[in-house]
Amino acid sequence: MAIRYKLIPNEQMDTVKHLCNELMSYQKSLATIRPELFNGMSFETRMVPSVKNAKANQIIAAMDGDEMVGYVYSNVSPKEVYSNDFATFFDMDSVKGTEVGCLSQFYIKEGYRSMGIGSVLFEKSKSWLDTFDGIDDQFIYVSNGNDDALNFYISKGFKTSHQILDGFITVLRNTKRASL
Repeated sequence: MAIRYKLIPNEQMDTVKHLCNELMSYQKSLATIRPELFNGMSFETRMVPSVKNAKANQIIAAMDGDEMVGYVYSNVSPKEVYSNDFATFFDMDSVKGTEVGCLSQFYIKEGYRSMGIGSVLFEKSKSWLDTFDGIDDQFIYVSNGNDDALNFYISKGFKTSHQILDGFITVLRNTKRASL
């Protein structure tokens, strides 16, 4: 099997709709804290608004032939979009700039996990986020119960920052600070 990676333009984001909805179902299946919060989460409620609110977006799909077997969605957004009716995702004063980078969604289908696909998608996402000057803070939000994802991101250098919504989400952060 030769996995290839394909950049998906924003105008074609609906091609990952099925994977995004699978991700929401997968997260709900793992959740031990308030799994009912996932009932209102879908491509239309999570990805579409995020893409619209972001300054820059990147969607990369992992392809096995013509089949899309995983994806990563990352964005650079004004930090204020992370404080809304659902939650405040981090202390706004702790972010140096006006924008943050976020690895927002990451999913690999069952049967394709533990094959290195996740590492490739992560590295492509992280490399893209690192190209933005002035973005010192990068975040990843991991739903409760998804310990494999949490440990994966920690192994890639992200640090646990805090939890929100009484442990429903663990916030991971990577901050690059220029040396003085």
